[in-house]
Amino acid sequence: MNQEVTDFIETVNESWQKEMCIELRELVQTAIPGIQERIQYKKPHFLKNGKYAAVISTSKDAVSFTIFNASELTLPEGLFEGPTERKTIKLRKGQSINSELLSTLVSEAASTL
Repeated sequence: MNQEVTDFIETVNESWQKEMCIELRELVQTAIPGIQERIQYKKPHFLKNGKYAAVISTSKDAVSFTIFNASELTLPEGLFEGPTERKTIKLRKGQSINSELLSTLVSEAASTL
């Protein structure tokens, strides 16, 4: 684990956002063995073989989770937004993370990196 990513998560103000960031980080670490973490553009980025696999970001009312290399993924209708090569889901207070779905998608997307 990268200390800068840990520090980023620790400084998230809203407790629900902090919990989501921790859960998403653990999800990525489990789904992609050997994943590398770093802070880039003031956000936690996750890399496999030096290529972006996922990123977590926070805003006033959401936690965004972006999956890179998403062109070949089969995604549920209306859940993700963004261009074909990277898809983002915005999670808001009170929502739960569909860990099984996100884990499968991020693992599948990263399998060709």
